[in-house]
Amino acid sequence: MARAISRPRPSIPRRTLLAGTAAVALTGAAACSRVPQGDALARLKSRGAVRLGIAGEVPYGYVNDQGEFTGEAPELAKVIFKRLGIGHVQPVATDFSSLIPGLNSQQFDVVSAGMYINKDRCAQVLFADPEYQMLDAFIVRKGNPKNLHTYEDVVRTKARFATGTGYAEIGYATAAGYPEKDIVILQDQVAGLNAVESGRVDVFAGTALTVREVAKKSAKAEATQAFAAVVDGKKKIDGGGFAFRPTDGALRDAFNTEIHRMKQSGELFRILKPFGFTQAEMTTLTAKELCR
Repeated sequence: MARAISRPRPSIPRRTLLAGTAAVALTGAAACSRVPQGDALARLKSRGAVRLGIAGEVPYGYVNDQGEFTGEAPELAKVIFKRLGIGHVQPVATDFSSLIPGLNSQQFDVVSAGMYINKDRCAQVLFADPEYQMLDAFIVRKGNPKNLHTYEDVVRTKARFATGTGYAEIGYATAAGYPEKDIVILQDQVAGLNAVESGRVDVFAGTALTVREVAKKSAKAEATQAFAAVVDGKKKIDGGGFAFRPTDGALRDAFNTEIHRMKQSGELFRILKPFGFTQAEMTTLTAKELCR
């Protein structure tokens, strides 16, 4: 899922699958407005649980057919927080655009939802170093009749372009010259696939991972090859990571230590691989680099 937003847009739920769960969780936490002081890691150890904000999207964090929370973020969080002395991860699903506000108002303790690390978000939260890097790809009709491989192709052909709410691809398309008012904003990549298959749009843009996963069984649509968007003359390679409150630097640092160990041992890739990640998505990028 592309996870960087260039400018605020109206809030549109990315998935409604877990709306009821999210509503209950958010109502209970809404009254909390003052961020508690002290050692966040010690507090979470004492509680024995960490609340993980997710957006209910495959493959990052979602409910599977057995009704269980899974995805790369919950599975990675379970391993790392257990090693930090916190035995239970409680995923809480909400709309993607509510994740950072929810984190900073204590509705969650940490957020991971395939969220891209960028300068705007780094002004609001602390990021761990990314567990993956990601390029973009398109969902197009079988055979790619308009020959769409880049955002510049979309602009040149005046293709009907769609992407998801809060997606980085909004900014990438407008940077290439596509009129923002003409972008069709859809709930998620599944809605994007349906829109392409039905002919309502010519192309849906998302992360290479989510696009190839959702399109692989389609008889009417296909995923294009992954590519890097070009913004201000530079190719964009995004990285996604866990986000923490600005007051929780020690917790973020402890998390980072475990991420680095897992990268070096290969354990990180072994956890992410079942969710469609490849070696090409493993990264040595840092949050500091991506926050510039």
